[in-house]
Amino acid sequence: MSESDFLKFPSDFVWGSATAAYQIEGGWNAEGKGESIWDRFSSNPRNIEDKQPGTVTCDHFHRNVEDTALMASLGLKNYRMSLSWPRILPLGTGKVNEAGLAYYDREIDGLLAQGITPWVTLFHWDLPQALQDQGGWANRATVDAYTAYVDVVTRRLGDRVKNWMTHNEPWVYAFCGHQFGAHAPGLKDLKTTLAVAHHLLLSHGRAVPVIRANVPGARVGIVHNLEWIEPASDREEDIAAAQRHDGAYNRWFLDATIKGRYPGDLAAWYGPDLLPEIRRDDMETIAVPTDFLGVNYYTRRLIAHDPAGRGTEGRSFLAVQQIYRPFVPRGHFDEWEMQPEGLFKLLIRLKKDYGDFPIYISENGTSLPDAPGADGQVHDGIRIRYLARHVAAIHEARRENVDVRGYFVWSLMDNYEWGFGFTKRFGIVHVDYTTQKRTVKDSGRWYAGVIGHQGFPVAEANDYTTY
Repeated sequence: MSESDFLKFPSDFVWGSATAAYQIEGGWNAEGKGESIWDRFSSNPRNIEDKQPGTVTCDHFHRNVEDTALMASLGLKNYRMSLSWPRILPLGTGKVNEAGLAYYDREIDGLLAQGITPWVTLFHWDLPQALQDQGGWANRATVDAYTAYVDVVTRRLGDRVKNWMTHNEPWVYAFCGHQFGAHAPGLKDLKTTLAVAHHLLLSHGRAVPVIRANVPGARVGIVHNLEWIEPASDREEDIAAAQRHDGAYNRWFLDATIKGRYPGDLAAWYGPDLLPEIRRDDMETIAVPTDFLGVNYYTRRLIAHDPAGRGTEGRSFLAVQQIYRPFVPRGHFDEWEMQPEGLFKLLIRLKKDYGDFPIYISENGTSLPDAPGADGQVHDGIRIRYLARHVAAIHEARRENVDVRGYFVWSLMDNYEWGFGFTKRFGIVHVDYTTQKRTVKDSGRWYAGVIGHQGFPVAEANDYTTY
């Protein structure tokens, strides 16, 4: 097979899978763990699509040895996981739960014993409920609580964990939880949302030097969920709407963490009554130099002006609406197009607008309503092609000298998809939530082959037998 027929990645390219503690662990009150905002939110059936709480999920808390062995069987050498803050500090501050730290000691030791490098996300949305009761991330004091939590964790685990991510998707946590009401804590207030976003970013800036002080040789970054955003037409109002959406979704977070400022056009749009309190040195703290940027990419969005004008609910605060093209394939997550070219364009844009720095695709995947067939196997060819085409987009971006150094598929296994409960399946491993049986899907075997060969044939990205 010629080089042009095989997409080859260098030997040091990082291949991994990703999960989040709340989505897979279960054990919601085991061994001294405190209540999180997601424990509280999911206990109300009105908040979850299938009305199921996240008390057990994939029971990874009790099955992590089994799951680590499964990862090893797929040839995975890197695993992005998150820590449950209330498992370690049940009240968010104060007394440390030794049993919670010991649990993560065992999990990390088990990964290392299998030759798997842990990449740890410090906050993946499960804030201790005790801190939410005091205002949550809208309260600036939570920045101090988070910094203290980071200090505890990195002192304990830093002898074995060298790759750290401070936050996962600040946009999602802030907006879905505080503007749209779809995630915990279920609020709908834009001023609160912007305060939450600012404090998340400020805590990132505060945490980075703490991690570096506690962990010799640490590599630290933050994970932003980014989208390729296009106007739905060449009409001036649609172009302006796409610019606003890009500003709120992408630039508000990228400009802050890389350039040390919020985009002026969005600051003007929000106005002084909505903007958070920004104290002296806040922006300099937020823009602390990091070692890499984590990028979670799932979709492109076509954006048009909303003729209904500016409102307060959902995305109407930007006077925008999303447009769907009926001929563009979408996954089981209806509003997400399968658009790999968007990832290529996004990566090119990051280098052009923000400079040359290491990037890891920290999440990428698609949800499909797949299940074992008559042969007991899960044949998810659509997912294989989705993954292949997105990895091919990364390969092409690297040819354009974008410094992409790794790829983490979302997700290792089917899991609890936040407000959607168990209705969405992103895994390369199927989970039967009744029996907790794990079944490697065709996509899992395909991905194992990619890892083993450091690439795959171009033809697999152009397999027109699926979507």
